[in-house]
Amino acid sequence: MPVLVASDLDRTLIYSSAALALTMPDARAPRLLCVEVHESKPLSFMTETAAGLLTELGGLGADTAVFVPTTTRTRKQYQRISLPGPEPKYAICANGGHLLVDGATDEDWHAGVQARLAAECAPLEEVRQYLADSADPSWVRKHRVAEDLFAYLVVERELLPEEWVKELAVWAENRGWTISLQGRKIYAVPKPLTKSAAMREVAHRTGATLTLAAGDSLLDADLLLAADKGWRPGHGELADESWTAPNITALPERGVLAGERILQEFLRATP
Repeated sequence: MPVLVASDLDRTLIYSSAALALTMPDARAPRLLCVEVHESKPLSFMTETAAGLLTELGGLGADTAVFVPTTTRTRKQYQRISLPGPEPKYAICANGGHLLVDGATDEDWHAGVQARLAAECAPLEEVRQYLADSADPSWVRKHRVAEDLFAYLVVERELLPEEWVKELAVWAENRGWTISLQGRKIYAVPKPLTKSAAMREVAHRTGATLTLAAGDSLLDADLLLAADKGWRPGHGELADESWTAPNITALPERGVLAGERILQEFLRATP
């Protein structure tokens, strides 16, 4: 049976220039590979060593390991990324709202997700309207709705009032939603919309009996808890809260070097 490897992407395997956290002298900095271009500009990177490790993982073959990119990104945002190695057969986008199979949405899965959201939490429009009414234009740069599933704000982080985020989290909790602050983005996501549910579906389809996972944010916690083994980097929401669990290894590495370490751990844990 294959091992299923489900990994978050942003600030777990791939990094923007602002998130690289390269603290060594320039002459000792690792060589970087650009894996995403947006509006003709390089946007996301991994080290060349990490690229080699991911290629090795993908090259093990579907009978040994199934690598599943697992992201809160929309499908369009995910498709901008060019990861090294074989094209993954499965990908999880929109925090589990879309399961891609050979690059195409599994419509039955998506319909099931929509039904759960309608039954279990407040509607997206109510949350979107609350964000529009309560967020101050002085620190909000953009209001966005992703895939008609969840909402997020792009903010000026240094101007963002901490109390507002706390109040938003309480308001959302009472309506079946969760809040996650990642870099300059504040995500409002329905609780039933999870990466873990989609990971379990892929495990069922592939027959995987061992699941490995990695992630850095609050939205990755359910994924890590659902996996047999999980890793989190030394940065991000989970690290800031010293979050852990019996099956989770908290790594010391921060920034792009954490991506290398995570891929090393995936390979070590793959029989």
